[in-house]
Amino acid sequence: MNWITNYVRPKINSLFSRREVPENLWTKCPECGTMLFHRELAANLNVCSSCDHHMAITPRERFEALFDGGIFTEVKVREPIADPLHFRDQKKYPDRLKAAQKASGEKEAMLVAEGEIGRTPIVAAAQDFGFIGGSLSMYVGNAFIAGAERAVAAKKPFVVFAAAGGARMQEGILALMQMPRTTVAVQMLKEAGLPYVVVLTHPTTGGVTASYAMLGDVQIAEPNALICFAGPRVIEQTIREKLPEGFQRAEYLLDHGMLDMVVHRKNLREELITVLRMLSGLPPAIKGDLAPPEPAAEPAAQPPRPAAAPVPGGAV
Repeated sequence: MNWITNYVRPKINSLFSRREVPENLWTKCPECGTMLFHRELAANLNVCSSCDHHMAITPRERFEALFDGGIFTEVKVREPIADPLHFRDQKKYPDRLKAAQKASGEKEAMLVAEGEIGRTPIVAAAQDFGFIGGSLSMYVGNAFIAGAERAVAAKKPFVVFAAAGGARMQEGILALMQMPRTTVAVQMLKEAGLPYVVVLTHPTTGGVTASYAMLGDVQIAEPNALICFAGPRVIEQTIREKLPEGFQRAEYLLDHGMLDMVVHRKNLREELITVLRMLSGLPPAIKGDLAPPEPAAEPAAQPPRPAAAPVPGGAV
């Protein structure tokens, strides 16, 4: 061993060795296959810049883009009983929850927050499809009710972003019981005269579609979102018939009167501001967050000019 082996060779190897590139710098669009740089994708709200496909977005990322300045306050949610059925499939239910929490960085499949959008105070709840399919659980039911109760107490509109694969099978009938519970919470909002707006994202299915996701005063959906109770593949296998093109997609439901509008994610914030202020009886939002212009002051009346004094001798 000498200085060439100990110093020169490692130095040369470091100059010509390939740098390891992190695997999460690029995301492949599932629709068109385009490779998208992570910063550009995040700046575009997880929408493919090539084919306009709306990818999944976490509730926290959605709220940061939705609320003014990305500022919001989380609403506290009551914790349910952990593993009430002692359910086990390929792994124990508590282990599955811990794995989902570690992967998503969130406690559960729904995040509830309050803040302002366009200077309009609201309470919002969003589901995370990446957390066990965004499934409806006892915690999600408690979160929805906590958001509705907070909206009633503060007299604010309630906005829900739905994304779910149905009720959580690990909680059985206790998960299905959240359907009537959340329906009662929606009725609380209606009795209080508060706007309740639902934004259906891809996918919204099962018990969520059969309960609070289709009870909004205004139903909005993101483009090409799958919205259904039973999926198209299950229906085709049951009735043994070919379904229409785009069946159960947002545009199909809009054409058949199930939705009020389909809005691109980039335009969703402005549409929500307009709809919420209209339902709340508020004047239109000021663009650019500027103060309303002061009314123009009327010009002061000029005092009458005094008459010219007569010139001696009658000369004009």
